[in-house]
Amino acid sequence: MAIDPQDDSDLALRALVRPPDWRNPEPAPLYDLVVLGGGTAGLVSAAGAAGLGAKVALVERELLGGDCLNTGCVPSKSLLRSARAVDEARRGAAAGVMGHSAVDFARVMARLRERRSALAHLDSAARFTSLGVDVFFGDASFTDRRTVAVGGRLLRFRRAVIATGARPAAPPIPGLADGPHLTSDSLFSLAEPPARLLVLGGGPVGCEMAQAFALLGSQVTLIDRASRLLPWDDPDAAAIVSRRLEHDGVRLLLGVSPTGVTYGAADATVRWTSGEVTGNAVLVATGRTPNVEGLHLASAGVVTGPGGVQVDDRLRTSNRRIYAAGDVCSSYRFTHAADAMARTVVQNALFFGRKRFGALVIPWCTYTFPEVAGIGLIKGTHQSREDSVGPPGLAVRERVGSADCVTIPLTEVDRSLIDGDTDGFVRIHHLKGRIVGATIVAPHAGELIGHVAHLLRTGGTLGDLSATVFPYPTVAEAMRKAGDRYRRGSLTPAVRSLLKGYFRLLRW
Repeated sequence: MAIDPQDDSDLALRALVRPPDWRNPEPAPLYDLVVLGGGTAGLVSAAGAAGLGAKVALVERELLGGDCLNTGCVPSKSLLRSARAVDEARRGAAAGVMGHSAVDFARVMARLRERRSALAHLDSAARFTSLGVDVFFGDASFTDRRTVAVGGRLLRFRRAVIATGARPAAPPIPGLADGPHLTSDSLFSLAEPPARLLVLGGGPVGCEMAQAFALLGSQVTLIDRASRLLPWDDPDAAAIVSRRLEHDGVRLLLGVSPTGVTYGAADATVRWTSGEVTGNAVLVATGRTPNVEGLHLASAGVVTGPGGVQVDDRLRTSNRRIYAAGDVCSSYRFTHAADAMARTVVQNALFFGRKRFGALVIPWCTYTFPEVAGIGLIKGTHQSREDSVGPPGLAVRERVGSADCVTIPLTEVDRSLIDGDTDGFVRIHHLKGRIVGATIVAPHAGELIGHVAHLLRTGGTLGDLSATVFPYPTVAEAMRKAGDRYRRGSLTPAVRSLLKGYFRLLRW
């Protein structure tokens, strides 16, 4: 991950998250916590521990803020905001507002850099120094089970946390590595949009960026070996995203396994058994691989596997003094998951806690238009994600085999009808009324899923949704409607008969 400064915003960013004149401090004799990695998990671990009075060292080899600030959440959502403005302009005629959507891509990217720079102070070296954290820049490696080396200095620790994150992973397609393909690390440095963009990968990043660049003027082709988009999400949600991407101009080639990539002077061709497609650039969005190289983890007695650093449910590694958090050890590669894991580490590492990551409930969201948010059990999907972290106390067999669902299409929600955004739904999975999962497909679904997350964590029910007063008119009313529908369904013929008898008695 690197950012080549393009304007004053980038210079301001780098001055905050990797000051050019930075000098590493003299190490303390012993640290309560040494944090490796300055992304979300590392920053939350460092700030949390220092705020509680611990002596903390934070080591980052590149830019503080990690992927989220520099090449992930912040720049991608800024780009999507510009794309949404195009979408709103195109749909304005339906609301009686006529206009056009001329895109100034240079201004789009300048705004992206401005937004990134404006948020950088939260992750800055100066801020963490003011919190009492010793900030070190450089390559870190373990020299033994209790010591980290960085820039010729040795950091001795009582506890350490590995939070070195992950990086884009390229699939083993012959020829792909022979040319300058794009990843999230390089995408947001583009000076102009590719006229024809080929996107490899139909997960959240692939879908978001395919839609964004299509709306911003590129001819986009998305290629994935899976038969549908978003395999972790509800199939009905994936179908809505597919329709919307195609409506916005994205060509979908699903169920296609690329067999090779060749590069020309100004283009690239992706081939498969029965065809090929040519574009000006290839964006690889097929997953991420943990950053464990160069840490000398064997010297510290830390075991790794295909998914990165191996941890137990308390996020402790095979070395009981060392913990891990974030993308380097988890399949939940979200900023909010990294934040939650860091909080678990601080409690367990410094206070002999027994907090379990598996007891947490982690929602997720894909920020396409409309957004797709999910949590807990999602029927009809791969089960490994929900098997790792799902509703607390709910066995895998119980989750997968027994849940029912209530679905409210947005065509039944007044606010969605008013806004003309009716291609979506709220779907609540439950066991006899107890909420065990949900999918929401709607504008701002990521905001709505938080309410379900709270209910799921606290053992909430569809009855709780029915009893909650939501403001009218809002899309959130769909959740109350789901509760009402479940309650009406619980009125069996026998119960109805008893109620009729009750009212007959009252009429005497």
